Amino acid sequence: MAPSATMLPVKLAVVLLALAAARPARACYSRVFSFGDSLADTGNYRYVYGNGTGPRLPYGETFFHRATGRFSNGRIAVDFIADALGLPFVRPYWSGRSSEDFAGGANFAVGAATALSPEALWEHGFAAARADLVHLDMEMSWFRDMLQLLCPSDLADCVGMMNKSLFLVGEIGGNDYNIPLTSSVPVEKIRAFAPSVISKISSTITDLIGLGAKTLVVPGNLPIGCLPVYLTMYQTDNMGDYESETGCIRWMNEFSRYHNKLLVDELEKLRKLYPCASIIYADYYGAAMEIFVSPWIEDPLMACCGVEGPYGVSITTKCGHGEYKVCNNPQNYASWDGLHPTETSYRVIADGLLRGPYTQPPIATTTNSCSKLTELVSSAEYKVLYNL
Repeated sequence: MAPSATMLPVKLAVVLLALAAARPARACYSRVFSFGDSLADTGNYRYVYGNGTGPRLPYGETFFHRATGRFSNGRIAVDFIADALGLPFVRPYWSGRSSEDFAGGANFAVGAATALSPEALWEHGFAAARADLVHLDMEMSWFRDMLQLLCPSDLADCVGMMNKSLFLVGEIGGNDYNIPLTSSVPVEKIRAFAPSVISKISSTITDLIGLGAKTLVVPGNLPIGCLPVYLTMYQTDNMGDYESETGCIRWMNEFSRYHNKLLVDELEKLRKLYPCASIIYADYYGAAMEIFVSPWIEDPLMACCGVEGPYGVSITTKCGHGEYKVCNNPQNYASWDGLHPTETSYRVIADGLLRGPYTQPPIATTTNSCSKLTELVSSAEYKVLYNL
């Protein structure tokens, strides 16, 4: 018999207690460097676009009890990953001033960021792209500026630090697709554009390896057909457009899998070119689907923060703006605001990457310094999450 939703806090408490008990005495990596968009942003957006922009309360209310710039109600995947590796939460790059500020790494991700530049998106016919979008080349430029701060005499002095750091390259690319998807561009045109997104991700990985990166985790796309914002935008009476087991939009999830297949193939090519680097694919899609097919989420296709309606989102009313409503139990929801996951979802995704089957190759096998992380993978306590 499937457990009730009220059992979820107990299950998650078991997971968190196991995390605390098994955390390594010393960090597996010296630093974490993160690139990406709002799925990875820990506070850069408000620095880049000015005070008063970015997420406001109720964003951040569950864990931090204040808005931190994260696009969720609490912690996101990079927070759980850093914590499990024995490191502090990764500081937003734009909140740092000195080399000491980046002793644990830096996060260059910015909400709404794209892989490609606005000019490249315009060239592909996506006129809706904003001229001030942050993109991967900009984030890499900031990263190089930070290296100059850390190693002012010679960048070669940073190679040892780079070797011992974990690089999270993404999730990125989702907004390159969100722009045309929210402008009713035919999916065939978006599919034809996907290789350009993959190429930019690939060149960024190549640049990081050239600078000394040895361990890189590269997330794929989430199942975007399960996002309440798209379920509302593309709502139809044709039941054949929906997956029978999840209720998600079939063709959109097929597109996510298409992007992910292109990315997996590209990463395999990079592994052959750079055999001394560990290039790890993070299957966000598979990890997230654990949520959409599990019985313990109250309504996986409903936004916690939004409006009344079948999916809890509206084109005119956004979470934190206007007459929005917040659910009483966000731990039982998959989506926070219709576009971004809840802390619960991020915890499941991170747990699936660190201890589950959703990294290729398994992250615990990529370094000899992470014996405690290897213990996490085999720990029976963590398997309860997938036996619900």
